[in-house]
Amino acid sequence: MTAVLERPQTTGRPVGAGTFRPALLLESLPTALRKLDPRHQVRNPVMFVVWVGSVVVTVAAIVDPSVFAWSIAVWLWFTVLFANLAEAVAEGRGRAQADALRATRTDTVARLEDGREVAATELTLGDRVVVEAGQTIPGDGEIVEGIATVDESAITGESAPVVRESGGDLSSVTGGTTVLSDRIVVRITARPGDSFVDRMIALVEGAQRQKTPNEIALTILLSALTIVFLLAVVTLQPMATYSGGPQSLVVLVALLVCLIPTTIGALLSAIGIAGMDRLVQRNVLATSGRAVEAAGDVSTLLLDKTGTITYGNRRATSLHPLPGVEVAELAAAARLASLADTTPEGRSIVELCASAHGLAPEATAAEAAAAFVPFSATTRMSGVDVDGREVRKGATSAVIAWLGDDTDRARLEAISTEIAERGGTPLVVASGHVSDLGRHDDPDHSRAYGIVELSDVVKPGIAERFGELRAMGIRTVMITGDNPVTARAIAAASGVDDVLAEATPEDKLALIRREQAGGRMVAMTGDGTNDAPALAQADVGVAMSSGTAAAKEAGNMVDLDSDPTKLIGVVEVGKQMLITRGALTTFSLANDLAKYFAILPAMFLAIFPQLGALNVMRLATPESAILSAVVFNALVIVVLIPLALRGVRFRPSSSDRLLRRNLLVYGLGGVAVPFLGIFLIDLVVRLVPGIG
Repeated sequence: MTAVLERPQTTGRPVGAGTFRPALLLESLPTALRKLDPRHQVRNPVMFVVWVGSVVVTVAAIVDPSVFAWSIAVWLWFTVLFANLAEAVAEGRGRAQADALRATRTDTVARLEDGREVAATELTLGDRVVVEAGQTIPGDGEIVEGIATVDESAITGESAPVVRESGGDLSSVTGGTTVLSDRIVVRITARPGDSFVDRMIALVEGAQRQKTPNEIALTILLSALTIVFLLAVVTLQPMATYSGGPQSLVVLVALLVCLIPTTIGALLSAIGIAGMDRLVQRNVLATSGRAVEAAGDVSTLLLDKTGTITYGNRRATSLHPLPGVEVAELAAAARLASLADTTPEGRSIVELCASAHGLAPEATAAEAAAAFVPFSATTRMSGVDVDGREVRKGATSAVIAWLGDDTDRARLEAISTEIAERGGTPLVVASGHVSDLGRHDDPDHSRAYGIVELSDVVKPGIAERFGELRAMGIRTVMITGDNPVTARAIAAASGVDDVLAEATPEDKLALIRREQAGGRMVAMTGDGTNDAPALAQADVGVAMSSGTAAAKEAGNMVDLDSDPTKLIGVVEVGKQMLITRGALTTFSLANDLAKYFAILPAMFLAIFPQLGALNVMRLATPESAILSAVVFNALVIVVLIPLALRGVRFRPSSSDRLLRRNLLVYGLGGVAVPFLGIFLIDLVVRLVPGIG
């Protein structure tokens, strides 16, 4: 059987994870001030309009100074500054994470296979370096020779060492980790400056952040709304002139800034950066914000059974001898076939035979000299050749075909079906005589002893998690190499929606394409080279850090903890980012209503006294009403920064329920909160001489 190495359970310490601290506002202030540069402001159309308005009002205040004009000018600049502060705080948390990641990097000397020593920064693609116990791996690569335990705590935060070996799906190593035992040869697969750590540093600092499609679409919508309000405000001046008196430029700019969606315009970039930040806190590296956003839109999850739905370490739990065979005979044959099998399944068979049937747990000298036959995908069997006998254990159909017609086929198939129906895996144990012609078809010596039952335990709580995903409209599909009967039993126990049994790489790829053809967004995990095509095809492909370089290159996310269950959390992070963006957009658009009731009556009260009826907040004067609305417009950005960074609380639910909740909480809240806020601010503003 193929080796399945046990991975330690990890909580996945966030790499340099930071939480929002009020002190971050002060620490990020210098960066926010630098962002006042118009070359930076022009990237955000909404805030660029505010920046231009601030300049215009400042000039107007210089030309015709007054307490009111200067107060409006100052708070307009605060509005721009607070928007910059939101982005700077998000980037500041990224810089803190980047500093923690930089601390993991050391100046390492790499020893090449030919004995030469070079600096790690001088390594090139394809270089083969030798790393021994106690040494640091100089760069990202794949083990091409040897096996070793590796300390990856500098990257993942998990103190327990992990096993990495050549020739399998656990061959990948990360630069900056330390070899604890043995000797390995690593082929470098990343250029200097392009390692996982380097890419993480660039991503969390925001250097490589690009706007996602949904973010671009929302920016276009906000820009369109800004243009509409700009045209509306421009038309107010001739109307006001016709009605009895023009409005001052200061008032018109104040009205424009309060009506355009400044709140979401100020926080939009911070929300995107925070989404990337939350993934990094989970030790997941996303190649772009697009991948995080796609995770929020996922409607189909492809999950490997082993290690994700089940613990993956199948263990021998019972022996089922055939009629006429003593259980001791079956135990002896099963032990003999498993003595040289170093997989967890093989070791568990030996342990069961030793503990339950009193057999020796170690091989004798004669047994150790036997020829071990490893598992292969072609034969689907493994075992030993000893004393002219071939002792094998393997899949039911494979062993039956190997034995030929001289076996109790019906009984073997009946026991196998019974085991499979309760979610176990049957392994038939048999022996054959090696004749002079090299065949094992001697009916006097070829026989089946019975079946070893292997059990794979479904992880506790996984059915509840799938229920939450189902409530969100996400369909789960379990992928396994097990036979259909076993696969259906595991699926029933775990609550998964569908199953793909006896899956090949081609089957996975075809399934993803079918789902996408039906308009569904697909996410999956993988760690092997054979997973690379499916990872590349999936909308969200999460590759395991312990996997092959091909898998990591194909995916658009890499899980540094190599925990397949992380995929569910990745989807939740993506959905939380989308929900946060939608909730704050709803709030931003809704709070314009209160500002409308504050400013418009104040603007035309002298001309149309009847508009006093719209002054529902009973604001003191037209000047205090306008200034209070501008002050609220600026302060609300600061108040919402923690929510933008932390994200709106995510509860698994359907899209319809989430929409109703957002409209109720952030829609009605966006209308009610500004009325209260502007009223309270007016109580203070009316005390200012020249305003109240």
